[in-house]
Amino acid sequence: MRTRPEAGAVTEDANRAGWLQQARSHLRNADPVLARLIDGRPEFDPRAWLAQLPPMDLYGALLFQVTGQQLSVAATRRTLERIEALFGGHLPSPAELLAVDPGTLREAGLSWRKVGTLRDLAERLSDGRLNQDVLRSLPDDELMGALTAIPGIGAWTVQGALIIALQREDVVLPGDLALRKAVQHAYQLNQLPTQQEVLAIAEKWRPYRSLATSYLFSAAFEPPQVPPVAPLKA
Repeated sequence: MRTRPEAGAVTEDANRAGWLQQARSHLRNADPVLARLIDGRPEFDPRAWLAQLPPMDLYGALLFQVTGQQLSVAATRRTLERIEALFGGHLPSPAELLAVDPGTLREAGLSWRKVGTLRDLAERLSDGRLNQDVLRSLPDDELMGALTAIPGIGAWTVQGALIIALQREDVVLPGDLALRKAVQHAYQLNQLPTQQEVLAIAEKWRPYRSLATSYLFSAAFEPPQVPPVAPLKA
């Protein structure tokens, strides 16, 4: 199941509309490029894409991110479907993943490196070296440090999990190639921005970098929503 929002997250659905209005207003005022993206997508729901994913806790979100390393979105989804099929239609818990033969996960489409990373993470969560409840309560930087200590888990993997499982509000993925391309297009840059250049641009989005990132991904993959033109009266 999806975990409840924790530190730095939107905590009540009743406040969501007000929070979204405040965040959009902040981003409009902070960045004219984002202002155009926001105004061109009046019905955009930054959480809609989450409904297309299987329910996942923090471990599930990390499994999703590890699976997606160096893969297209379509390939990631195909691999996830095969993994879910191994576990009765859901993503495995750490104990469930450790209970299957590693070769079965390899046959589902995971590389041996990814299988090793997910088993290492599962072992740490199962033997008490890591605790999901404690991890969910950590600030972003401390959670990043705890998880990137595991071989095969880098910043991009954790940043995605922060957004998916914990709904953290101020996360950006500067190493994501699709985001870098979206920034290049939106800001009309002559070349693909580096990770540091993405972070510099994103500084003005604080404390709503997750929402700004969602808009940029939307601009990259979806056409803007253009209001219908009223017919001319005779």
